Amino acid sequence: MISMRLMRFGTKNRPSYRIVVMDSKKPRESKAKDTIGYYNPLKEPPEIKIDLDKAKFWIERGAKTSQTVRSLLRKLSQPSKLSNLQDSKS
Repeated sequence: MISMRLMRFGTKNRPSYRIVVMDSKKPRESKAKDTIGYYNPLKEPPEIKIDLDKAKFWIERGAKTSQTVRSLLRKLSQPSKLSNLQDSKS
């Protein structure tokens, strides 16, 4: 089964992650089929970059998403509520 999940990079106490597509039975450090984005939780606000077209491509082909990747995709697909509030006040 194919899954979309995080692959950890970075040094000790300074993690950053790549969002990858790979076989679900392989360990985290194995070679990925495709890299679709990255996530850096240490920046303020956390930096998330995902190629949504690639993500859609893999989901259509049966890739399952991990819970963390699913939440990151939801954050990117929904516009920020804070920016909507600021626009309505202007």
